[in-house]
This record gives sequence, C-alpha cells and structure tokens, in this order.
Amino acid sequence: MILNQENQSADVTFILLGFSEYPELQVPLFLLFLAIYTVTVLGNLGMIMVIKINPKLHTPMYYFLSHLSFVDFCYSTVVTPKLLENLVVEDRTISFTGCIMQFSFACVFVVTETFLLAVMAYDRFVAVCNPLLYTVVMPQKLCSLLVGASYSWGIACSLTLTYFLLELSFRGNNFINNFVCEHAAIVSVSCSDPHISQKIISVSATFNEISTLMIILTSYVFIFITVMKMPSTGGRHKAFSTCASHLTAITIFHGTILFLYCVPNSRNSWLTVKVASVFYIVVIPMLNPLIYSLRNKDVKETVKKLFNTTLSCDKCKARILIISL
Repeated sequence: MILNQENQSADVTFILLGFSEYPELQVPLFLLFLAIYTVTVLGNLGMIMVIKINPKLHTPMYYFLSHLSFVDFCYSTVVTPKLLENLVVEDRTISFTGCIMQFSFACVFVVTETFLLAVMAYDRFVAVCNPLLYTVVMPQKLCSLLVGASYSWGIACSLTLTYFLLELSFRGNNFINNFVCEHAAIVSVSCSDPHISQKIISVSATFNEISTLMIILTSYVFIFITVMKMPSTGGRHKAFSTCASHLTAITIFHGTILFLYCVPNSRNSWLTVKVASVFYIVVIPMLNPLIYSLRNKDVKETVKKLFNTTLSCDKCKARILIISL
C-alpha cells in the first residue's frame, strides 16, 4: 500500500487555477495580496514581540493572543506565498506531496485557531465574572494546557483527514478550481469514491464548529448577565470593551466559515468559495492583530514607546556620525 502510494504521488500533479479566469486582475491581485501578507507578517510578529517585551502584558489573555498571532502567521504563510507565485507565473502546478502538505498544515492551524478563540472566550468569562479569582482560576499551567490541547487537537484532526485523503486515488494532472489545496477541491478530482473522506471531514468540521460555538456562546451569555447586573455604567463599558476585540474576531472568523459551509448553495459557485477562502485564509490573519492593537490601550502604548525608542536611537546614531565626521 505504501509503495503504491509512493508510485502514485510521483505521477500525480495538481494545477491550482486560482483566479486565472481573470487575467487582467493578476497584477492588481498580486499587489493586493502582497500588501495584505506584508501587514499580516509584520502585524502578527509585531504583536508577539510587543507582548513579550511588556511585563504588563504577561497575563493569560495576552498569552492566548500571542499564540493566536503565531497561528495566524503560520496559517497565512502556508498558503499565501504559493498564491502570490501563481499570480505571476504561468506554471501553476503543485506536486502531490506539496498539495497534501499544504492542506495538512493549513488544517492544523485552522482547527487550532478555532479552539484558541473558544479558549479566549472562556478566559474573558473568568475575567469578567470572577475578576478577584482570575489569577487563581487561570494559572499559567492551565493556560499552557489549554493552548497545548488546541494544538494537539488541530494536529489530530489534520492527521486523520490527511490519512483519508491519501486513501484516495489520483491520476495525472488534476485541475483544482481554487488557489489553495482545499479538501473539497482535492476530493473533487479523485478517481475513487470519496464518500468516507467527505463524511469524516463533515463530522469533524461539525463537531469543531458546534463545540467551540457552544463554549463561546455559553461564556458570553454569562458575561452579558454579569455585566447587566453591574450598578455603574462605567463598569459595564469597561467590561464590554475588554470583550469587544475578541467578539469582533469571533464574528468575522466563524461568520465566514458558517457562510461557506452552512448557507445552502454557497459552495455551488467556485467563485464564492474562492472569495470566502481568501477572506478566512488571507484577510482574517491580517485583521486579528489590527483588531486587538487598535482597541487595546496597553498594546498601543507599548508600540508608541518602541517607536519613540527607535527614533531616539536613530537620532543618537546620527549625532555620533556627525561628530565623528
């Protein structure tokens, strides 16, 4: 079986059609996606650095946020470079191994992000509903366990889905009407019966979505009840503001996935699938650091200090250079 799979992989290639039906948009799309990817890399790595250097941000909320930024960076990096390459070259092929690996890694990070957002909802629930016991209820050991469980489940889901994909048969060149090696697109060009693989991903996606949404909704129901019982308007505003960034990120991420997989006929149009895929694979990883940084006073203050320190260092270097001349 392994030998047959190796022989098959050597002869099989996939061709990612991407947005090739719009040749006049190839250069504008390349520039747009390059700008988005640049902001994604700088934003997420910058967020990780800001959280690491500011002791005030060494709390469970920012610990989870740093991992969310790491996942977003990896998530985008798995897909976007190949997307950019396919927008400027005529040869849009990707090897069997490359396609399966892209799907596998993307799956790890998508599932991990899904559960990290649920973990962050639970964190907000503890912070708002039990503020005095926050550090007791959310010790570092538990935070590490929750993050580790998110990564572990992402890896387990990816390995399972990849295994069943590898059980399918493919021949020759296969045209994938997408810019990414997405499960449905890979299955659609298989020569064998994909029923089991489709069933597995359907069960997996349904479980992941329902379980995480239940955690998120339950957490925010209790948060809403607690906030509405607060006597002061200022206290309510502060409580809601601590949750606003997370709610925005959840709405965008889960809203896109629910539209793509739950709205009837949404997958009948490959253009709709591609646009939705661009949004949650390319755009969302860019939006998350912007959402959290623009709405967070501590993050903005740290960025300003870093910027001012950099400017001061540059001025000092300039003065030393002038004096030496």
